[in-house]
Amino acid sequence: MVEISFEETDNFTKATEKIKDNLIKVKVKKQIIKIIQNPEIGKPMRNVRKGTREVYISPFRLSYTYIKKENKVIFLELYHKKKQ
Repeated sequence: MVEISFEETDNFTKATEKIKDNLIKVKVKKQIIKIIQNPEIGKPMRNVRKGTREVYISPFRLSYTYIKKENKVIFLELYHKKKQ
């Protein structure tokens, strides 16, 4: 199995720190683990967000990008679905 590294942007870190509901925090952590294991599970975005992928964690969306050449996942944003 190929080892994949990951990074978090400041926006992503701030958003995860703001989550108060422990159940949602656990869901976010599980999705992060799944993404690291298989970076192509997220829905590929189009237009302005081309090159990024998203997974839905009710009521949030986790946006990330996967750089195949470097085997790196960069977690970009965690935002509420209403702020789309």
